[in-house]
Amino acid sequence: MRNITVIGTGYVGLVSGSCFAEVGNRVICCDVDERKINLLQSGVVPIYEPGLEEMVARNKEQGRLHFTTDVGAAIEASDIVYIAVGTPMSETGEADMRYVMSAAKKVGEHLNGYKIIVNKSTVPVGTGELVREVVQANKMAPWATFDVVSNPEFLREGSALSDCMNMDRAVVGSDSFAAAKEIAELHAPFNTRVFMTDLESAEMIKYAANTFLATKISFINAIANICERVGANVSDVAEGMGMDSRIGGKFLQAGIGYGGSCFPKDTYALAHIADKSGYEFELLKSVIRTNQKQRMLVVDKLREALGSLSGKRIAVLGLAFKPNTDDMREAPSLTIVPELIRAGASVRAYDPIASDAASRLLPSEVLYADSVEATVTGCDACVILTEWSEVMSMSLAQVRTLLARPIIIDGRNCFGLEEMEREGFIYHSIGRRPIGAVNDERQSVNF
Repeated sequence: MRNITVIGTGYVGLVSGSCFAEVGNRVICCDVDERKINLLQSGVVPIYEPGLEEMVARNKEQGRLHFTTDVGAAIEASDIVYIAVGTPMSETGEADMRYVMSAAKKVGEHLNGYKIIVNKSTVPVGTGELVREVVQANKMAPWATFDVVSNPEFLREGSALSDCMNMDRAVVGSDSFAAAKEIAELHAPFNTRVFMTDLESAEMIKYAANTFLATKISFINAIANICERVGANVSDVAEGMGMDSRIGGKFLQAGIGYGGSCFPKDTYALAHIADKSGYEFELLKSVIRTNQKQRMLVVDKLREALGSLSGKRIAVLGLAFKPNTDDMREAPSLTIVPELIRAGASVRAYDPIASDAASRLLPSEVLYADSVEATVTGCDACVILTEWSEVMSMSLAQVRTLLARPIIIDGRNCFGLEEMEREGFIYHSIGRRPIGAVNDERQSVNF
């Protein structure tokens, strides 16, 4: 059993700390946010992740997981200190390092013996050395020693516990073999491969991996746009591509682009790192531009189906950037819904988890419903932005009856073309031929 402190109880810190506790370590998760710590101490998990609330409760009850706002005391009580604070994107596109540097300063002030300081946050190359300098400059105990390790996270929201408990790989970077070996051994219970390297390479691996996956998404979306123009089906194209072992089928699902806490932030950050180093990373900048344009296809397809959007009633299914999370960071809905309202449309929206979070970010004119059926009733068209199971399993026959016009714009390619044709929909998806023709047989009704 190891004594571990995790600074930061956001998505990465809370999931990582809970999983470390689950495999038998004593973990203190600390944060300066009193509200968040009070919630956790009372058994309320402030983020949505399947299985996390149960894991937190179980490890609290068994005495392995603790929460506190006393960051200094937590540091002093532990041998390994993880820095898992946020690194939000700044106005220039680079990672905002204020919280990491603040955490490093706190570690220095409370260094009371040898500790391994681990960067879990996604940070620019060179941050490990900066952390070392900040800790050293703020040491209150001259005899205290430490090593710095980079151990980037690769968790997918919605499946984070599974990703952590059965890691695909753990990357451990340090100039201290002993410290790297200790962190590698910490990951033994997670059934994973450990890749050990230097600090800078570990930091770059995180950015390189995420931006490569973002590139695959933007690439298949660009292919989808060509498919629509030449009569090909992007679903078949992606399946055929994915059968090539050199390519693989993951992240080749065409849609309205990537969002969330990692890909947008990391692509901008790596582009900034490249610029700062004197390299023009034009490929990555093209990936970013492609993603920005992709989400507006939904609005274009709506206009194609409805003409002017002014006065039209639009049902929006799904608001979070992906299923099984309430994370609204860089969600396509944050671009699409305001655009619909600017165009004069009325919007009624449904998300099984993220409606509360979305209501704080979307225009006040948006109405929220508590079911697919209540959302689509009387609407001129339905837009699918998130492939929730509740959306994938909805009764198409019932939706066809409830809609004022049988129009669905599917930004996630949830349904087969033959099925939608059989059900009598006017159906526009991404990278596939449109189904049906626009007609005005039915008159729309007011909400």
